[in-house]
Amino acid sequence: MDKKIKARIMDSSKIRRVLNRISTEIIERNRNLKSLVIIGIKTRGIFIGKRIARLIKELEGVDIPVGVLDITRYRDDLPAGEIRTAGKTPKIDFAIDKKDVLLIDDVLMTGRTIRAAMDGLMDAGRPKTVQLIVLIDRGHRELPIRPDYVGKILPTSRREVIQVRLKELDSIDEVLIAEPTKI
Repeated sequence: MDKKIKARIMDSSKIRRVLNRISTEIIERNRNLKSLVIIGIKTRGIFIGKRIARLIKELEGVDIPVGVLDITRYRDDLPAGEIRTAGKTPKIDFAIDKKDVLLIDDVLMTGRTIRAAMDGLMDAGRPKTVQLIVLIDRGHRELPIRPDYVGKILPTSRREVIQVRLKELDSIDEVLIAEPTKI
C-alpha cells in the first residue's frame, strides 16, 4: 500500500533533544540507577533504548544493560494455534527479577503491543517495577495503558500512519505522518 507523507513531525535534532529530556527525567525519577535495565521492543524500541542507555552513561557514568523483546509470540491477533509458539523467546542476557525495567517502544497507539510486551517480560522474570517510554503517543487506546515518559503526544486519525525512521535502520532520524493513498 502506497502512502503519502503528510508532515514531518521530528527531525534528527528534535529526536536528540527529546531523548535527552527523557533521559534526564529517568535520572530524576529513579534514585538507584544501578537497579535499572532497559528492554527495547523489537525493532525500533531497541535502538531508542540503546540511545537512552548511552545518554544516561554520559550524564551519570552508569551502564544500563539493554535487552531485546520480540513480542510476536505474545500478540493477541494471531490465530489460536500460533499463539505462544510464534516468534522468539525474549533476548535478555541479564536477570530482570527485582529490577526497575524501562520498557521502550517507538509508537504507542492501542496499547496491545505493550500488553504483549508485559506478557513477555513476565516470562523473563519478575521485575520490581516497569516504566513505559515511548517516542510518540498517538492516542486511540483500546487498553488502559499509559506511558511514564513520552517524547511527543501526537493526536492522529486512525487512517494516518506514524513512520519512525532511525539512523541505525533507515539512515535518517525522523518521524513522519503518512496516509494511505487512494487506489
